[in-house]
Formats: sequence, C-alpha cells, structure tokens
Amino acid sequence: MDPLVSAAVQFLSAAGAGMAGEVGKRAWELAGLYYHRLTGRPSRAPAGGSERERVIGELVARAADDPALAAQLASWAAAAGPSPFRPGAPVPRDLPLTTRHFTDRKDLLAALDREAARPADGSARVVQLCGGSGYGKGTLANHWGHGAKDRFPDGQLHLDLRGGGSPESALRPEAVLRALLRRLGVPAERIPPALADRTDLFRTFVADRRLLVVLHHAHSAAQVAPLLSAAPGVLVLVTAERPLDHLEALVLNVGPLAARDARQLLTSVAGKEAVRAAKAVLPGVLERCAGSPYALHAAARRLGRQVAGAPVGGDPMRLALEDGYRELDADAARLFRLAALRPWPVLTAPLAAALTGRESEQALADLAAEGLLEPVGGGYRYRDSARRYGQELSRREDGDRAGAEAIVRAVAHLRDFALAADYSALRDRPHLSPRFEEFGPDTYPTPGEAISALDSALPNLIEAVVTAEHFGLAEEVCELVEGLWALQLKVGRNDELVRALQIGDRIGIQHFRGTPIAARLTTQLAFALMDLQRHGEAEQAFARAAVTADQAGRPMGRATAVESVGLLRLSRWEYAEALEKFTAAAAVLELIGPDHPDADKAPRARALLHRHKGRALRGLQRQEEARAELAVAIRFFRGEGKEDYNLARSLTDLAESYLASGEPEAALPVIDEALVLLTAENATQHVVYLRELRERSTGSAH
Repeated sequence: MDPLVSAAVQFLSAAGAGMAGEVGKRAWELAGLYYHRLTGRPSRAPAGGSERERVIGELVARAADDPALAAQLASWAAAAGPSPFRPGAPVPRDLPLTTRHFTDRKDLLAALDREAARPADGSARVVQLCGGSGYGKGTLANHWGHGAKDRFPDGQLHLDLRGGGSPESALRPEAVLRALLRRLGVPAERIPPALADRTDLFRTFVADRRLLVVLHHAHSAAQVAPLLSAAPGVLVLVTAERPLDHLEALVLNVGPLAARDARQLLTSVAGKEAVRAAKAVLPGVLERCAGSPYALHAAARRLGRQVAGAPVGGDPMRLALEDGYRELDADAARLFRLAALRPWPVLTAPLAAALTGRESEQALADLAAEGLLEPVGGGYRYRDSARRYGQELSRREDGDRAGAEAIVRAVAHLRDFALAADYSALRDRPHLSPRFEEFGPDTYPTPGEAISALDSALPNLIEAVVTAEHFGLAEEVCELVEGLWALQLKVGRNDELVRALQIGDRIGIQHFRGTPIAARLTTQLAFALMDLQRHGEAEQAFARAAVTADQAGRPMGRATAVESVGLLRLSRWEYAEALEKFTAAAAVLELIGPDHPDADKAPRARALLHRHKGRALRGLQRQEEARAELAVAIRFFRGEGKEDYNLARSLTDLAESYLASGEPEAALPVIDEALVLLTAENATQHVVYLRELRERSTGSAH
C-alpha cells in the first residue's frame, strides 16, 4: 500500500476506533472536518471498518486526479501523529520477585520449557497452571519466567486478574488489555475503548515480538481469550484453581510437594538449626502441611512454637490460616474479620481504620507478617481462601450487625474521600450533594493531585458503589457516583467506571425518580456510554435524563441532556444537527430567570454552549462564526467564570479553527496558553493532544 494511503488509513481507523479520551475525540472530530473540506460536502461518520474503507477509498480516488486534494490528503495523513507504539519504550519486566527457597517442580519446569520451544503451528501458546490455593501456581510461573528471561527479549508482563477477589469484581477483558497495552508503552490516549479494537491493537503490537504474559487468578476464559494470538514468540501463562472452560491450552496441575521436597523447603525457610530443634514435632508438622508451600512457609515462621498432637488432616491452607489467626492480638484479629466481609481490591490503612473505628497500621503489618494478607501496591489484599475464612469468623464472632456497621463506615470513608477529591479536582462545576460543602475545594493543593488520588483509589471506589447498593445505601451510591465525575471527565477509564455508573443510574430510577440527582446520574452514565461508542444506549440515556429533568422542574438538567445529544451528534460529524441541539439547549436555559434555584449556574452553562456551537460551526466550515462563539466562551471562563479547565478547552477549539484556516502563527500562542493551564490541571490526555497539535502547528508555520 502507498505510504500516503497507509497513513490515511491509520488516521481514520484509529480515530474511528475511538482512541480513549481527549486525543480520540479530537482526532475523530478532526477526521470529519477533513472529510467535509476535502469533498466539499458533509457526511455522517463511518460506523465500521467497511464504511471507513469506503470513505478513505473515495478520498484517494479523488486525489488521484486532483493535485491539490492529494496535497491535502498528505496533510491529513500527517495529522495521524506518531504511532501508538513508541520506539524506545522501556522493555517491561513486570514479574514479581521469585523466592530463593523454590523447591522441586522439575517436571513442570520441563513442560514449560517444551511449550516455549514448540515449533510454531499457527496456534496460540497458552499454559494453564491449575491447583488449589497455597500450592504455588504463581510462584512456579514467576520462577520459570525469571529463568527464561532470555527467551523473551521484548518483555515479561504480569497482571493479577482477580480484582477484589470475587467473580463480580474480577478484571474485565477491556481492563486487562488496557493495563497490558499501557505497560507495553502505548499512551492511554491512544488506547481505543472497544474490546475488539483493543484486541486488534494488542495483537498487532505483539505480532513480531517475543513476549511472556503471566496472568494470575483468572476467573474465566473471557479474561484471557483477547490476549491470545498466533504470534510465534508470545507465551501466555495462566494460573487458576481449576481449568478454564473453552480455553484451548496445555494444562499443568500444580499439586502438593513430595515428602522429601516438603522437608527440604521447610529446612530452607526455617534453617537447619530450627528444624533440628523441632525434631520431636517435625513429622506432625510435615503431615499437617501436606506438601503445601504456603503451609510450609507459615509453619517455618512458628516452628519453635509448634507442639506435638496438633490436629492434622483437612485443607493444609485452612489449618495454616487458623494457626496464623491464633497468633493475632485482638485488634488485628478484628480487622482480619471485618475487612474480609467485602472484596476490597486494596486494603489501605485509612480504609482499615474506617472498618475498625481505630488506627490500624500496626494491625495490617501484623496480618501481613502472619501471611494472612499479602502486600499489593499501596496496601494489602486477601488470598481468596483467607477472605472466606475471615468471613466465617466474622459471622460467628462479630455478628451481622457489627459487620454491617463496619461496612457502612467503610463506604462513608470512601464517599467522603471521593467528594473531597472531586471538589478539589473540579472546583467550579455545579454540585448536587450538600455534603460537598463539608469539604470545600481545598482538600488537595492542586486539581492535579486530587485527580491522581481519585485515579489511584478507583478500584476501591467502584467496590464502594457496589457495596453501597448491596446494603441498601441509596444516598451513598448517589454521592459516590457524583464524586467520580472529575475522574471520568479528565482521565476517562469509562470501561471500568461504567459498572458503577450503571448502578448509580439504577438507584436514581428506583429511589429518586423525578429528581435532579436522578437526571445527573443518568447523564453521567450516558457520557460514559458515548465515550465507549455505545451510541444507541447513550442516546436513550440522554433522552431519559431529559424526561427526568422535566419531572424535577429543572430546566438546567434538560438543557444538559439536550446539549449532550448535540455532543453525540458532533462525534458523528452531524454538525448541522449538533448546532440545532446546542441552540435548543440554549433556549431551554432562557427559562431560568434570576430567581430560579439554578440562576447562578446558568451563565456557565451558556458559556459551554457557546463553545459547543463554535465546534459545530467549525465543522460546517463557518470559521468566522465559530470564532465569535468561542470568543464568548473564552471571555466568560477567563473573567466572570474563572475556570481554567474550560478556558483551556475553549482555547484549544480556537487554535484548531486557526489551523483549519491555514493560520498556524495565530494558533501557536493560543496553544501555549492552553498548555500552561492544562498542565497545572494534570489533565494528561488533553496535554498530550495539545503537544501534538503544537508540533503540527510549528511544522506548518515553517
């Protein structure tokens, strides 16, 4: 394929796939502007691969007989920007540390060697390591991976798929792919939202690479299947308690160590002197551990305190957990029980304190020391079997009421965290929950730090929404979801957020029908669905939000819903229809008089509509009118509204208008002003787009 055509295909395909966040939205909008300008007529955005090919084919055919059009097509191809596969990105080496006490497993290691060396035959190289908890599936995978490092010069990826530990909280395939693509160096803004497009991107990336992918604690084949390809240099290791249905793979069962190897492991961990000193109880200890590496490690920690006659038989993992629990003081034991009641992805010190009602850092450290929790980034996490044991203990020792009270405290803690961070991250947007006023906008020094805090805590915040619904905490669901808006707007991650947003929408309908908060939650879900290119569902949600706003007697809510449909039309290149919706939304805002409860919010809403009108007019090639609308928005956000984030986005629109008219010198200072503002906001995706825009502007100016 001609390089020019190839670049054009890359641009439109990437934009049409809806690359996540600001770059994707801008690129898609830009594609429509180019197509309109090059063909001289508007056209609805192509909805699939075949339509994209038709649009590109039409442009290429016209360019063949039109030198001017060919030059414009070349400019369009250049607008694709750099490949998402960044040259020189660090080689990922993600495997956790292996253990110096690794023992035996020679047959399994040899089987892994054979699969890695198997001649390519067009099938995927996949190995399932299966076995009960505590038998060392993950340790085996990591140990072999470190030893086989030279086989995989392009990297070794590792990902834990369990989420919080329950099947419902397990990572979805979209999240798995996003995490792996990010670790391979693909910028977040270049990752498309749809599963099929992410799968294609991943397979394209690994096609000619030698790469190891280790996936721990898989719940289903669906989590794994998108990562499989016929690439001869890619090997996928999957650990699971039992073979996954519908996954074609080499299955290796990881069972108990032989008696000799179990004694060798215990001696390696505890030391020869400790083993000799425990000679009298050693046979019972080994019998009790039953070849479980987890149980042997636990027994080694307390070998000097073992007594003869300890019960044997049953699950060695469970016996080891019971031994560890008996070693705890009252505070650590209570935390172990209460925190197990919900599958929190990361058990942090503040969350632990909320659960117990007291400072819990030492209790967390004690639980980790006894092997009852395992460290994970920023906190701790249960093994599935440890969580089940903790739940049993809590029901028996704490009772349902104490457990429920702990969960309510945990949800309240995460709600307050979300509201405080959201307020700091997006200080000027209208809030519905009165609880926002308890925090104010200054909990975090900068909006960027607030966004980073929300981003890091997202898995726990999603679990808080799920938990709040489960326990009938309807108001807390609404407040938590409202507190996710700044993250949704500035970072994206809608593939993960959509679960929580669907719950918020459902709770709004069930408990707050016909109220402003119900309209807000439905609108928030609709924006996520639009970003995920689920356009039909998004439009239905916007329509429901408009009806709910009417029921609540809130023209502001209806205007927002109508405006949002205009944004959806904009993403489809339907500029005239988008302009019509923005004009209709502005008319709804005129219903808000000076005494209306939303009177103080109306000027900002009008300014946003001026900005969106400018975008639609730009698509219609009415650049002077577009700039006039954008100027109104810029004056408001620079002056009366004093809102840096939307000022920067309006400036970006203005810069694009200048570039569309061939005025890069006028665009450059506008871009630079927007860059300063958005860098301070930590709006990463917007900043990346502006830097690419500046590079193109600089090239055009020279």
